Formats: sequence, structure tokens, C-alpha cells
Amino acid sequence: MVYENIIIGGGASGLMLAANLNSKKSILLIEHNSQLGAKIAISGGGRCNFTNKNISCSDYLADCSFIKNNIKKYNNRWLLKFFKNRGLEFSIKNSTEYFCKSSSSEILTILKKEIKEVRTKLNCEVLSVVKKSDIFEVTTNIGKFKAKNLIVASGGLSFAKIGASPIGYEIAKSFGHTIIDTKPALVGFTLQPSEAFFKELSGVSVEVAIKVDGKEFKGSMLFAHKGISGPVVLNASLFWEKGFLEIDFLPNLEIKELKNSTKMLSNLLPLPKRVAMALLKKLEIKDKNANRLAKEEWKNLETLKSYKFAPAGNFGYTKAEVTKGGVDTFEVDSDSLMSKKVNNLFFIGEVLNVTGRLGGFNFQWAFSSAKACADYING
Repeated sequence: MVYENIIIGGGASGLMLAANLNSKKSILLIEHNSQLGAKIAISGGGRCNFTNKNISCSDYLADCSFIKNNIKKYNNRWLLKFFKNRGLEFSIKNSTEYFCKSSSSEILTILKKEIKEVRTKLNCEVLSVVKKSDIFEVTTNIGKFKAKNLIVASGGLSFAKIGASPIGYEIAKSFGHTIIDTKPALVGFTLQPSEAFFKELSGVSVEVAIKVDGKEFKGSMLFAHKGISGPVVLNASLFWEKGFLEIDFLPNLEIKELKNSTKMLSNLLPLPKRVAMALLKKLEIKDKNANRLAKEEWKNLETLKSYKFAPAGNFGYTKAEVTKGGVDTFEVDSDSLMSKKVNNLFFIGEVLNVTGRLGGFNFQWAFSSAKACADYING
């Protein structure tokens, strides 16, 4: 049998693609895990933050010209309507992030219902893909399958515990595609010896602003046993390659506001006492009445508004939310998501060199790219 479409990957993009393709009985969905949508199930603390109220190119590490049409045409309003029409109840967190109201299983239930006529192979590992004449031949651990269209929706390398696989990159390379170096993203930072004292603050969270690569993120930073984490750090990790970044430990305070106070400095700083004392020690400032600080001490204190340090690295793929890098988008048509090198070979979702920041942006891209690809294939 020759299928119309073989989809490799049963995650967010693969499921949305299958849900929107016509001729459901001529689709084969291949998933190497024992279940569909494993990453959906665990995302957002089990509630899946699937989109965001505010989405633009600036929220992604990607070529804007490649993603802008799809995230505009198949935007958050389209996605919310798609799920709402199928009974999904959702809530908003942090003013902009959309979550399932009770559980990620709600989205999975909807998508599985949409693809009930699609033939699905679980625990099916793709070994190789070739194209003979106009037909793709996919060799797996349970046999060979053929199709006119091949859609790679295999995701990235993060979350090894749920079976992340490099197969999408391997397929792309076998057909002559360039792979932009892959790295963990939306992940915590490890530390150089100069910031080792951060580890002594493990478990404490502070509100900060972090500047990296011309961008600024505000939010919660968590001191961890391995280094630093928390939403603001995860977002910064997307745009950090190497070298220095800058932390403002006092984003809502101007240092000059403290100069005339007779209170102890550690009590004035809007930081947990442990953090305040550790930072003062690092800056060689004695804890005393603010109005007794010397000129040089005030200068050192200003460092808390622009604390520069270079991370040693990150926590790796086992802790990363997503993978940055992937199939070079310059070799893929932006509207159809079809390869510019091989007809009827498509790439959607995280396998591409498109990575969004924390807050529902990556699921939005997975769903948007899948819908665009489905519309093109449907004609």
C-alpha cells in the first residue's frame, strides 16, 4: 500500500497536521514512543500552556521572514477557536499565557478524537528513509511503509526521558539539508567559580531583569543547586550563546532612593535577606546604615543594577524545555513547509530552526506550521 501521507512524529505538530489533513484513511502516523503527545502531557506542569495572547517574530529565535506569515495567518485566535469549538476550557496565567483549565489530557483527547481514522504505529522506530521515483520508502523496526508525501514532525532533542530522537535531523541530512547546530534551550545556567556563591542560595527565588543579546526579560530567577533557573533565566538561555549577560537584581528600585536612609542596607534592599547579604559580601560592602556608605561603596552597590557574569554553560538536554537549531529554514518553503531540495518532503514544528521563548510560543509554532502544511497538502 502507498499512503498519501506518512507523518513521522506523534507530538503537537504531527497530531495537529493529521487532524487537519483530508483523506484520514490514507495517512500513516509513526511514533517511536508508546503513546502520542508525551511532551504535551507533561508541559506547563501538566496543564500545557499552549499559546500566548501576544505573539510576534521577536518572541522567536528564528528568521522572521520565514515564520511571520504562518504565525499571523494561523495565530492564537485561530488556535483558541480550533480548541474551543471542540470543547476545550482554558484559563489565562500571568495575563498572557493560555493553559488547559484542568489538564493537558484535554488537548490530547481532542487531537486523538480528530485523528481516530488515521492509522497509527506506536513503538515504531524509523531507521532510514529513501525516495524512489516519486515515492518515499520508510524503513522501521516493524517493516517498510511507502507514501507520496513525507512529513517530518519528530521534534528536537530535549526531554530524553520521553524518547527525544535525532531522527528528524538525520532524515534531513540524508536528503542534503543543512542542520543548524542544535543546543539545549529554555534551560538553566551553570556557573563559573566567581559565581559559586549563588549555589549557597539554592531554593531562593528573586524577581530580576536579565539582558542578553539586546533583549531584556523580567521575571523570577531561582537559585538552584547546579546554578540558576526560573522563567527569566530560561528565556535568557534562548538567546545566550557564550560570554556575558547582565542581571538587574533591583528592577523596581533606583539606588539613589536609598542614600538618605538610616536603615541597615540589608533591610532596605528589596531582596530576601540571604540574597542581600551574599551580594553585599561579593561586592565587598559592609552591611550598615545606608547613609553611612562611602562613595566607592555606592558605586559598588550600583553593580546590583547591572551585574555582569558569564555562565559556564547550561543544564543540558535533560533539563531543557526545547532544542534550538535544527533544519535550516532557508532550505524550506515558508508557506508550505516543503523542502526546497526534495519535492513532497516537509518539515514542521521543533525540528526546524525555529525556537520560541517560554509561555506557549513553541506550541503555537508547532500548531501553526502544522496547519499551514496541511492546507498546502490538501490543496
